Amino acid sequence: MLIQFDIPGNPIALKRHRKGKWGNYDPSATDKADLLAKAMQFRPETPLDEPITVSMGFRFSRPKSHYGTGKNKDKLKPTSPTWHTGTPDLDNLEKLIMDALKGFFWKDDSICCQKFTRKTYTEGTPGIWIQIKTLESP
Repeated sequence: MLIQFDIPGNPIALKRHRKGKWGNYDPSATDKADLLAKAMQFRPETPLDEPITVSMGFRFSRPKSHYGTGKNKDKLKPTSPTWHTGTPDLDNLEKLIMDALKGFFWKDDSICCQKFTRKTYTEGTPGIWIQIKTLESP
């Protein structure tokens, strides 16, 4: 089985759980719900319960400093990087996806046996590309 989709919008990382007056709470609950709402149209009929590989691509908008000035304001500087090396961290971006899709796309994160992830800048629409494939037995 192959599931592949794109979610437009700035990628958001998972925030750490917090302790408050009334107990623990998840500050990423709204972010997870928003992501899940956008992804639901692509979900399988039943959550996957077999080994899977998940590939994710996180595309971030380029800052103004990557572009020239004056008449070159729309031209990318030759020194502008392709790879997004700043925050948020790659593992926290992955965690939000894995947690948000749990129970709808797969029964539990533990069935994910392989991941491929990248974090880049884009001149187009920022967003997240997700591909989920079931793994064949060797």
